[in-house]
Amino acid sequence: MYDQQHYSHGREDRHGADVEYVSLYDPFLVQTLQSILGKSIVVETSKGSIRGKLADVKPDHICLQSKEASFFIRIQEIVWVMPN
Repeated sequence: MYDQQHYSHGREDRHGADVEYVSLYDPFLVQTLQSILGKSIVVETSKGSIRGKLADVKPDHICLQSKEASFFIRIQEIVWVMPN
């Protein structure tokens, strides 16, 4: 199942029953983030802000690279994004 509201990945559990993992998908935010890929940004999350270079964008998370480390941030945790 893949539409503008959900991003999911299905598989079978150990008993053979179908299991589906669903996370919210915000197509407008993902598209905006893809347009600034490689740029320095500030991302505000529910835990605080992080500055770095936007290295990758996926439907459920982004990868932000700072001088110290790489951060994988869930799209659902993003409050706002601003160019740095």
